[in-house]
Amino acid sequence: MSEKTVWCDKLRKSLTSKNVEQKESWAFEANELPPDHHDKVDSSAQINSSVFSNFSSPVSDIFDSQTFRIFASTWNVGGNSPCAGLNLNEFLPLDDGSDIYVLGFQEIVPLNAGNVFVSEDNEPASKWLDLIDQALNRPLGSTVESCQSSPSSYSTNKTIRRDQTVQLKECNCPSEVKKKNYRKACFSCPFSYDFDSDDGEPEKGEDETSSLDDNEVVLTMTSKNRRRYSYIVSKQMVGIFITIWAKKELVQHVSHLQISCVGRGIMGRLGNKGCISVSMSLHQTSFCFICCHLASGEKEGDELRRNSDVKKISKNTYFQRICKNHHRINPKKILDHDRVIWLGDLNYRISLSYLETKRLLEQNDWDALLEKDQLRIERESGRVFNGWKEGKIYFAPTYKYSNNSDSYSGENVTSKSKRRTPAWCDRILWHGNGIAQLFYIRGESKLSDHRPVFAGFSVGVEVLDDRFRKEISASNMKVGVEELLPNLNNIFS
Repeated sequence: MSEKTVWCDKLRKSLTSKNVEQKESWAFEANELPPDHHDKVDSSAQINSSVFSNFSSPVSDIFDSQTFRIFASTWNVGGNSPCAGLNLNEFLPLDDGSDIYVLGFQEIVPLNAGNVFVSEDNEPASKWLDLIDQALNRPLGSTVESCQSSPSSYSTNKTIRRDQTVQLKECNCPSEVKKKNYRKACFSCPFSYDFDSDDGEPEKGEDETSSLDDNEVVLTMTSKNRRRYSYIVSKQMVGIFITIWAKKELVQHVSHLQISCVGRGIMGRLGNKGCISVSMSLHQTSFCFICCHLASGEKEGDELRRNSDVKKISKNTYFQRICKNHHRINPKKILDHDRVIWLGDLNYRISLSYLETKRLLEQNDWDALLEKDQLRIERESGRVFNGWKEGKIYFAPTYKYSNNSDSYSGENVTSKSKRRTPAWCDRILWHGNGIAQLFYIRGESKLSDHRPVFAGFSVGVEVLDDRFRKEISASNMKVGVEELLPNLNNIFS
């Protein structure tokens, strides 16, 4: 048994001792701490024991694991702007009932020089947001056809969202513990606690919004009772676009929201290819959602360029520290998060000739095709996405279709140079414990040459126990908890 384990056992016993129940003062002796903490804690540190009188363990009783549903989808729309009244049922199934929606797009604008080098066109993104809002918040039992948007609503979309906004604090942790009034407190551990979600206005000098700029994030929490889902965030980088929505009752539990963009297009830097990553916390669990568009091409060796894109994205994606609690472990990189979902047009192809692929498609022999799927081959070889998971594919390749057709484009093309071999370009992967895939399917919208792909996930989330929340909120502690336990993040790591 390690010294840290012994020390943690002592802590648990101490929190349940009669001295605690009788609210007697209790102090840590420096020689009882792990060796690496001897010089970091004053042995005179005291705690008002009434805070922990009802808890037998500083970890197991503090958190309650709850299950939430996440719907994730990806769709390369081929530069096509949505028309008013577009049927989103093939991208957003009716009444799915998920708690969080993570919707990723590629090529929401044509990848021309004007959008890549000059300024990106934001109007299509506004149209998509408007349609998504209406689809998620349509009256229960209504048909998709009843959810239509007028052209004028597109131009005012941003204004409407801002008028209905309650902006999210960048951090639910206080910047420092106030010894005069402990309405809030943060444990010195890898988690943050939102003890009072209705705490009112932030203090003077405290940043109320996330660290993103004004165009990157707006948190909607409308007062209209008929609305079930609120807008959390959206971000566009040339043609890549991601937006996240959540049930309105969950909004107050979303925090530490950040965005990181990595361009991997022209010159290896521009945004016609690359990714947008969103980091956020739900209650005490951290999430990262990545929407990407990787290098295209079906020539031999092009898969190595896609591998390189994934590695560069993983290396260059970085999230700054915004949490006011310096004891909290803030995820800086993608894999630092508890749960991660990576979706997008990954562009991996099938390593077969067009004719051989067509023959297997006509036989619906998915297994034979998947054996030649580049992403599967590269993952199993350990060259990319090592440690990631993907659900079993039971649907036809999602690329490349003829316009407004169920036929693959190669069937109508005589020139071999313009013919594209069908492939599963559009994928959704995940990483981390406490996450299980519920379904993995494709939609049948004919808007573009790609078919949308979506997946459902059941995720475990650590939620602060209500009893502990009340104890902390009601207590007028003389000494801050973080003064007692300065580095539990290291102990429990």
